[in-house]
Amino acid sequence: MTTAIDTEQLEAKVRRMYRDVAEHPEGAYHFETGRPLTERLGYDPDLLDRIPQAALDSFAGVGHFFDLAALTDGERVFDLGSGSGTDSFLAGALVGPTGLVVGVDFTPEQLSKARRLASEAGVDDHVQFRHGRVDSLPGPDGGADCVISNGVINLIPDKAAVFREVARVLRPGGRLAIADIVTERQLASEIVCDVDLWASCIGGAAQESAYRQAIEDAGLRIQRVHSNPYEFLSSGARNATTTYGVKSISLLATK
Repeated sequence: MTTAIDTEQLEAKVRRMYRDVAEHPEGAYHFETGRPLTERLGYDPDLLDRIPQAALDSFAGVGHFFDLAALTDGERVFDLGSGSGTDSFLAGALVGPTGLVVGVDFTPEQLSKARRLASEAGVDDHVQFRHGRVDSLPGPDGGADCVISNGVINLIPDKAAVFREVARVLRPGGRLAIADIVTERQLASEIVCDVDLWASCIGGAAQESAYRQAIEDAGLRIQRVHSNPYEFLSSGARNATTTYGVKSISLLATK
């Protein structure tokens, strides 16, 4: 499941946009950011109180999946496209100091912010952030209990490669718990080729049936799927939502 687009141009655009989200979370984007969004998506306010506020300020996820992930003490977790660390910090609170959460991101400003916040919070022994790509994870085969991701896989042209990599790092019985943007109908080529819409989590959204098939083809079994109360802000993004059935889903799959 690969989409043709200028990948270098896309990666540069994604880095610029999410650099801005890290450094200027109050800015105007196609999407919402911050704690109000997390609470509307279903995050537990008590858990949110336990993580750095500055991470929450830069939250730009599209759904909630921690009910599906069901993380427990001592588990090992990968967070794909961890950004400033909201989901990684929450996962760290759930797996505790005997567990390990590794956030993977390729935006230097997001990584720098997340690492600083982890150090200031005193959790950098078990919540760590590494530079890397979500289709080439820095971990051994079968070393993870759970992989999480929030609104990131839609940004990757070769989604099948991401899911194969997820299957590689998960132990037998391990879980994939994610939120992402998908579509009900195939996007028009002018949207798919627009790097601005890709970086805004629209242009790279796969048709839901193809998205699910890529997960199953990687050797994972989908257990649960539900929709999220997520909305884009700009008129262009809203028009795509209406025309193509662009929506946010959360999904649990097991190896």
